[in-house]
Amino acid sequence: MGITFNLQRARPADVYVGRSALAELMSVLHIMAEPGHHPEAQRWTHRLGTAISPSLAHEMSALSPLWARLRCRLLFPLGLPLDQPFEDELRHLEKLPLEEFVGLCSQGVLGFREAVPPARSLLTDPEAAERYVAQCELRSIRRGELAHDLVASPERLRGRLLCFLDSCAEAFFASEWRTVRDRLESAAARVRGDIRRRGLAEVLAGLSPTAVVSRGGERVRYDKLAVAEIEIGPRPLFLLPSVHVWPHLTVKDEESHPVVLQFAAREDGTADQLTQAELRARMSALASLGRMEVCRHLLGEPITTSELAQRMGLADTQVSRTLRQLRDAGLIESEREGKYVYHRLATSTLLRLGQDVLATIMR
Repeated sequence: MGITFNLQRARPADVYVGRSALAELMSVLHIMAEPGHHPEAQRWTHRLGTAISPSLAHEMSALSPLWARLRCRLLFPLGLPLDQPFEDELRHLEKLPLEEFVGLCSQGVLGFREAVPPARSLLTDPEAAERYVAQCELRSIRRGELAHDLVASPERLRGRLLCFLDSCAEAFFASEWRTVRDRLESAAARVRGDIRRRGLAEVLAGLSPTAVVSRGGERVRYDKLAVAEIEIGPRPLFLLPSVHVWPHLTVKDEESHPVVLQFAAREDGTADQLTQAELRARMSALASLGRMEVCRHLLGEPITTSELAQRMGLADTQVSRTLRQLRDAGLIESEREGKYVYHRLATSTLLRLGQDVLATIMR
């Protein structure tokens, strides 16, 4: 499984890095729709949830299929330039040809990588529209209701969506955007500079700990549930930094539109994100009763290998081997003082393990 970027034909002129307020708002709405998937943001989402009106919260729930799972391509930049004001992004969405709006919206409402009828069929063929609504109803009642609204009156749904997005900006997002926009510009500038200095493949690989570069930098593969190969060049690639997308790496690959990769603009980089191999190593290390017992002894003050062996009634070599396994998994810290090496449990790593499991599964 995974998504592979084929860079064989990619040129610097095919890659654009910039901000999108609308895409950032969608990341916020995704967190609001799936708060259980983002435990690191629970306090923030709770505060935000209490600040919005009941009517806005109701509309947020009704429209949530557009961002709860397969984030709708409508809410990412559809063309150049990037870094447009939020109002201009909404104006572009308002002027989008109806058939293009329906085509992109219909896939977002379904929320699954599954074929949907062409937009023209949804607009002109009642039987195709009925099949599409039934297809969405199988996913959820809310998706079915939104699919019905889309085929019954797409312009009315577009007006609802634009009104909702504008209300979000007024209620909470305008202030949030002022908080994050400079950070996003710094991240975008850093990525632009890195592409010039290090090349596109290396920069793309640095956006996720799951990335694998192959064929001399011609291919970059991300570990995702979806399976696809995406050719960059002459088709453009938009790289969008986001404060709120973490731990996801979002890739959008709708035909006739630029490829989008939305990545986490984390001030501390991606070093704290685990690969699946690292996560398995930590879980495996804790699955052993013997290694778990060693961890319990290391919870207090730092101790040496010999003292730990004496406490447990084991040979120094056996304890040393166990300590090495735990250290390789990042679960203990060892520090030399004179001729002795003292070991202690990496409690911060253990406290974060649950979040690491969730983040690794989600991205």
